[in-house]
Parts: sequence; structure tokens; C-alpha cells
Amino acid sequence: MKKTLLRDFLLVTSALACLGGNTGYAESRYGPGVTDEEVKIGQTMPYSGPVSLNSPTGKTMLAFFQKVNDDGGINGRKIRLISLDDGYSPPKTVEHTRRLVEGEDVLLIFGSLGTPTNLATQKYLNAKRVPQIFITTGVTKFGDPETYPWTMGFIANFETEAAAYADYILNNRPTAKIGILYQNDDYGRDLLDGLKKSLGDKAETMIVAEVTYEVTDPTVSQQIITLKQSGADVFMNFSTPKAGAQAIRKAYDIGWRPLQFVARPANAISSTLKVAGLDKSMGILSATSEKDPTDPQWRNDPAVNEYLDLMRTYYPEGDASDPNAVLGYNAAMAMATVIQRCGDNLTREHIMQQATSLNEIALPMLLPGITLNTSSNDYFPIEQVHLQRFNGSRWLRVD
Repeated sequence: MKKTLLRDFLLVTSALACLGGNTGYAESRYGPGVTDEEVKIGQTMPYSGPVSLNSPTGKTMLAFFQKVNDDGGINGRKIRLISLDDGYSPPKTVEHTRRLVEGEDVLLIFGSLGTPTNLATQKYLNAKRVPQIFITTGVTKFGDPETYPWTMGFIANFETEAAAYADYILNNRPTAKIGILYQNDDYGRDLLDGLKKSLGDKAETMIVAEVTYEVTDPTVSQQIITLKQSGADVFMNFSTPKAGAQAIRKAYDIGWRPLQFVARPANAISSTLKVAGLDKSMGILSATSEKDPTDPQWRNDPAVNEYLDLMRTYYPEGDASDPNAVLGYNAAMAMATVIQRCGDNLTREHIMQQATSLNEIALPMLLPGITLNTSSNDYFPIEQVHLQRFNGSRWLRVD
């Protein structure tokens, strides 16, 4: 079978790990969910519920591992990813996670999406010493190895993202009046706190209004009216796709034209900006760490073309341009890298050892210069973002 860029990448990262003496190929040691033929891992995803627009992350992860298995698996083992719908409901997340750990006997929990949902299972998984790895949220609580040594995030944390926004405002709108809409949970509060921290002493005078919404709220129209009335000329949209689209559309419809920032979980063109109206989304700023497969500069990029081929073959109903899909692809590749590096020592302890010793791992769908780096006291693999501005059809990088 013809080698793919993915297979070459995994072979290279495995070789690098061997040079570091960390893989344990000489001794076969298996944890739960591992046999000579299979590695069983699990996750929960919001395939239904209020943030189901983010579900392409999980669907792309499933597609990725289907391709990996069709290519022969990893170290001769197929990867069985059991992905359950939690509807973004923490009680259901707890129920499904217990089923995965105690019923399905998975080796680890990988990539589960959502802040309140992952928080609901964090203590349980750490008490059970089950890796909760590369989860899809940027809340800083998921990078605390002293308290939760079995939990790791994946994306750049929300404080890092907010710092990029603050830096842009301080350099380009030093007299800004900032109005903030944020989801009333740790996700929204992390972005809010990160913005205030990075604005420093100027936060008190620059921020003129803060309003919240609940993820189950039917609309955020009144919040947007309140922000407009505050006199804000900069709008921080710290929301998820449904509320994000509503906020963008409402601001435009009531004649409010601030400089707008939208947080990464709500910056997909297909699920947020098109819903709001592409014309109403012109000029919005956001952050990213991933390549945009629609950007002409990547037209001949082998990594982008392989990603697009995977989407066409294994997830044809998906939108390859959706950053949620690109995120799922990157996280799955990171997970595959860790499994590859473990060799035949596939215990929960060794999974964490490998996951916390990544050094300059350049995933093909990350932007050039952004690499995965972890250590025993650094549980955030990605710690860089670039700003981008929407031009009415696609995102353009802001230098």
C-alpha cells in the first residue's frame, strides 16, 4: 500500500521517540482496552444539544482513525474510538464516561469536547488514573498537573487567545471602549479573565460593559442591545456558534458597528458566519493555530491535500473548511503520535509519559512555526495563536 504523509509522519515521530529511549518496545505491557490487535479508546461529543455545531470535531476524529485502520493501524493494532453523544450535558457526560471506563474498559479518554462536560469527569478520571488527554477545550483548569496529573488539554488555552486580542487592541485601539458577551461558565470566564489580565491597568477604564448568557438561552438579542447602549466600540464575542451567530447578526441589524472579535469555538464560517450573514461578518477578528484548507497559499501543500482527501473519502458529508474539523484532525494525529511512540508498552502510565514529553512536534495541519511541546509541568501542547480577519469569504492572517 502506498505510504501517506500521515504514515510517514508517525514513523518519524516514532523514530524520534526511540532515540530518546522512551518507547519501551522491548517489553510488551498492556493496560485496559489493549490487545495484540486493538487499542480501545473513548470520548464524549455533543452530537446533539446546544453546541452540536461543534460536532465535526468528533466526526473528523472518527474519520481519521478509520483511515489509520484502513492503512494497517498503529504498530499493527487497529484503533477503536468509541464516541458517545453527551448532548453537552454534564450528567450525561458522567454517565457515558463511566460506561466507557467501567463497561467498555477503554485505555483512555481522548478529545472529549466541552468545558463543563470535561470538568464534570475530571475528578473521577484522575481518581481512576485514566488519561483524560488532548481534550477539546482551552480552559486553564485543564493544565494543572499538580492537582490533575491525568488531564491534558490540546488547543492553546483561552488566556493565550485573549492575550492576543488584548495585544491587538492596545496597539491599534488604545482608547477603545470594550463591551463583552461571554458564556456564563468557565469557558467564558477564562476568556474574560485572560482579557483583563492582558489589558492590565487599562482594563478598568477600557471595559465599559460585561453581559452573560446561558448556553440554553434561546437568544442573546437583549444582551447585544445592552452592549450597544453602553457606548462600546469594540465587541468581544466570547460565545459558542449559535449565540455567536445571533450576536453578530443582531449587532448588524440594530446598526451597531464596533470592531468585533469572535472566540475560536465560534469562528467557523459554515456554522457561525454564514448563519449570521457573510456580509454582516465582514472585518471580524479571531485567532487560530491551524491551516485554513481554503486559503490559496496552501493549494499545493501536501498536508492540506491529504487532509482534504481524508475528508472526501471518510467524511464526505462534512465541511472540510470547518475549523472544528481541522481541530479534530490535528488532535487525532497527536493522539496517534502518542500511541505510536508507546510501541508495545501501552499502559495508562506510559501514555501519560509519552504525552508529557512531546518536543517540537510539527503536526502537518498546524501553521508553520507552531509545534507541540509538553513536559511534566506543562500540559498545554499548543501555546501559540495567530490573528485573522474575515474578508467576507475567508479568513486572512493579520501580521
